[in-house]
Amino acid sequence: MAADDILLDAEERMEKALSVLKHALTGIRTGRANPGLVDSLRVEVYGSMTPIKQLASIGAPEPQQIVIRPFDVGTIKEIEKAIIASGLGLNPQSDGRLIRLNIPPLSTETRKKLVARIKELTEEAKVAIRNVRRDGNKAAEQGEKDKEMSEDDRDKCKEDIQELTKTYENKATALAQAKESEVMEQ
Repeated sequence: MAADDILLDAEERMEKALSVLKHALTGIRTGRANPGLVDSLRVEVYGSMTPIKQLASIGAPEPQQIVIRPFDVGTIKEIEKAIIASGLGLNPQSDGRLIRLNIPPLSTETRKKLVARIKELTEEAKVAIRNVRRDGNKAAEQGEKDKEMSEDDRDKCKEDIQELTKTYENKATALAQAKESEVMEQ
């Protein structure tokens, strides 16, 4: 495998690890209403588990409220059940056409737990990025063994992979810090 191919593959996989982290962070509750809180909920409707965003439009018209408008009002009860069962600690209020979720302010203890969870998720992403680095370095070693690249090319490839690793770890840290400050603001 050529050095360019190894680098391209490593960068794509690191980007995927970062996007997984971004997605996980959107599901973490802050003091403000965020449609990402309920986006990933699955609702048992029409005989199968369906993501809530396929059943309803979700919005946050106010900083402390999420509004869910089902496309089919017949699914309101199922959506309410899914929200209650989700463990998010939210109490759905329905008027027959839409569901309102009032987001209570977070306690200091809850905020600290959320920050700890953010740190866990960030560390998982960094581990995934380092695993990609390890795989890239192995591919470079193999490329040199197979006489596809010289020693200098292998070393340059490893340096480039290390630079990519640093860049993506810094991006993960920046995402985490932004989310932490969002969670800790009152």
